[in-house]
Amino acid sequence: MQPTATVLVYSDNAHTREQVRLAAGRRPAADVPPVEFLECATLPAVLDALEHGGVDVCVLDGETAPAGGMGVCRQIKDEVFRCPPVLVLIGRPQDAWLATWSRADAAVTLPVEPVEFADALAALLRTRLSVGA
Repeated sequence: MQPTATVLVYSDNAHTREQVRLAAGRRPAADVPPVEFLECATLPAVLDALEHGGVDVCVLDGETAPAGGMGVCRQIKDEVFRCPPVLVLIGRPQDAWLATWSRADAAVTLPVEPVEFADALAALLRTRLSVGA
């Protein structure tokens, strides 16, 4: 059985989490392993999941309330040892500077566009898996 990569998806919106799952599919690119999704709707759930380890990439919804994905990204980049790469979902292209501030590794706009999202996710998985983290 082939190993899988774990993708943490943080959003308070079940529809957004579903968009992410559907856009990535079982395997976002042929050269990365199949993915499993770990869905979190709250900041404590994200922090707990990261503390337990095994997360390869985080997808954080910048539009989530009360703890938005960009603030969560900045927090985990500061607090989590060997923090996995982070893909932030932004509400509009003009918010890209906020994604940079948050130290996100990549950003895509909402609603999720499947090809753009899968490409960004696959790139982060390649980076994470090539480092051997």
